[in-house]
Amino acid sequence: MTDDAKAFWQIQFCVLLWGFTAILGKLISLPALALVCWRMLLVSATLLLVPRVWRGLRAMPWRLMATYASIGVVVALHWLTFYGAIKLANASVAVSCLALGSVFAALLEPWIAKRRFEPSELALGVMVVPGIVLLVGGVPIGMHPGIVVGVASAFLSALFGTLNKRHVEGAEALTVTAIELGAGTLFLVALSPLVPRFGPTLPIPSAHDAALLVVLALGCTLLPFNLSLVALRRISAFSTQLALNLEPVYAILLAIFLLGEQRELSPRFYVGVAIILLAVFAHPLLHRSALLRRHSEPRITEL
Repeated sequence: MTDDAKAFWQIQFCVLLWGFTAILGKLISLPALALVCWRMLLVSATLLLVPRVWRGLRAMPWRLMATYASIGVVVALHWLTFYGAIKLANASVAVSCLALGSVFAALLEPWIAKRRFEPSELALGVMVVPGIVLLVGGVPIGMHPGIVVGVASAFLSALFGTLNKRHVEGAEALTVTAIELGAGTLFLVALSPLVPRFGPTLPIPSAHDAALLVVLALGCTLLPFNLSLVALRRISAFSTQLALNLEPVYAILLAIFLLGEQRELSPRFYVGVAIILLAVFAHPLLHRSALLRRHSEPRITEL
C-alpha cells in the first residue's frame, strides 16, 4: 500500500471514529454540560502529560495563548449545543444539523479570511434549503428544539473551524488543543451556575458512563486527532474536506444499526438529509472547478 493510500484510509478511520461521538453522546446518561466538561477535562489533562505540550506553552506569547483560549470557548459552546441537540432530539438529528456546518463555513470564511466571496458558496446555501424544510417536517414536533440547538452547533462548528484555520500555524497542534480544551473546560465550569437545567457541572459518572467517557475522550478525540495530523501531511485539503463530509453519513448509519433511530423519524427526514449531504459534497467539487477555471484563464500583462 502506498503512503497516499495509507493516509486516505487513516483519514477515513478518523471520520468513522468521529461518527461514534454522537452515538456515545446518546448512550452516556450525563447531562450535556457535564458530558462536555468531562470530555474536555480528560483530553486536556492527558495532553498535559506530554512534555512537548509544556515546551509549547512556555514558548507561546500570552496574546496568542489568549487567542487560542477564546477559540476554546467557541469549541466548548459547539460541543455543548451538539450534545444538547442529541439530548433534546437524537443522534441522527444532531449530526444532520451538523452537516450544515459546511454551509456556514462557506459563508463565514470569506468574511473572516478577508477573501472574495465565491458564487458556488451562495449556491450551496440555496441548495440546502429544500433539505432543511424536509428535515424539519420529518421529525416529531417534540424534537424541533433539538434542531434549533443543532443548527446553532453547526454555526459554532464552522466558526471555530474557520478561526482555527486562520491561527493554527502559530503553534504546535497538541499545545493548541491543550489550551483550547483547557480554556473550554474552565468556561463551562463558570457557566454552569447559569444553566441549572443541565444539572451539576461535574457529577461523578457511573461506571458505565465513565467507561464511555474514556472511549469518547481518548478513542474518539485524541486518537483520531493524532492520526489525522499524520494523514493530512499526505493528502490534499480537497480530499480531506470530502472525507470529513462523510461523518454525518457514518453517524446516521451507526444510529440506525446501534440505536434503531429510524423508528423515530419519517422518510421525509432522510430525504432532507440526502439533499443536504448532496449539496455539501457538491460544494468542494464546484469550488475546485471554479479555482481551476480561474487559474486557466489567460492573464493580460501590461507592456
